[in-house]
Amino acid sequence: MNNRLPLDPNNAAETLRWWIRAGVSDALDEAPHDRFAESVAAKDRPGPAPAREPSRAPPDAESSARSGNAPGAAETSAHALAEAALDLEALRAAMAGFEGCTLKRTATQLVFADGVPGSRVMFVGEAPGGDEDRMGRPFVGRAGQLLDRMLAAIGLDRRHVYIANVVPWRPPGNRTPTAQETQACLPFIRRQIDLADPEILVCLGGSAVQTLLGVSGGITRARGAWFDYQRDSAPPIRALAMFHPAYLLRQPAQKRLAWADMRTLANALRTPSSHHPAHE
Repeated sequence: MNNRLPLDPNNAAETLRWWIRAGVSDALDEAPHDRFAESVAAKDRPGPAPAREPSRAPPDAESSARSGNAPGAAETSAHALAEAALDLEALRAAMAGFEGCTLKRTATQLVFADGVPGSRVMFVGEAPGGDEDRMGRPFVGRAGQLLDRMLAAIGLDRRHVYIANVVPWRPPGNRTPTAQETQACLPFIRRQIDLADPEILVCLGGSAVQTLLGVSGGITRARGAWFDYQRDSAPPIRALAMFHPAYLLRQPAQKRLAWADMRTLANALRTPSSHHPAHE
């Protein structure tokens, strides 16, 4: 007995949207395949005896970093590449060639940055989503559109800010990056902040706040507060913790707190900067 309901165009479209939100967004073939049936059939077929795998020498640190199998080696490699980058374009090239984060294998492309380097304010989120992965720019989906409206409310736009993420590759299904993935990418975002050299760093969401500022206890407690972002060889940067726009889409009642935080940012920007020349 077939209990399946007829799939009209509206239900079909909603089903596709559900799968896209779950991270299943790319077609692999023109026709569907029943992989479970193929797997069962393959078990029933006699096959050749498995060949002995040749012995291999233990991987060195560089090859482990490229393969993403050794977190410490990957972070060490990332740190060396980041420190060697003398400007943002060199950093982008170094990140594009980095193989120490496994997320690169499933992402469409590197999502480096948007906006204008050298702006007084730099926003840093957690990781790209599906829209960002397709377009190669951070914060271009629904959360990014909300961020644009938040910026416009205090007289800013992307010509007056710089935007990036702690992790520059999209995690499958928009899941939270693991600690290993975050640590592998951390030297890159730290170098990106150094090279962009903002006066104010805005950390969007609990993950960015904890990773960059070392603040635990949750974003609800931290939001609206000022912290010092510590740098290795330069004075600290004033940092403001805020809710991530994606969280505000899920919890619209919290937008009133986000608006208070944006006013805090606007008040800070009213003070003339000796760090950067004023924007025209």
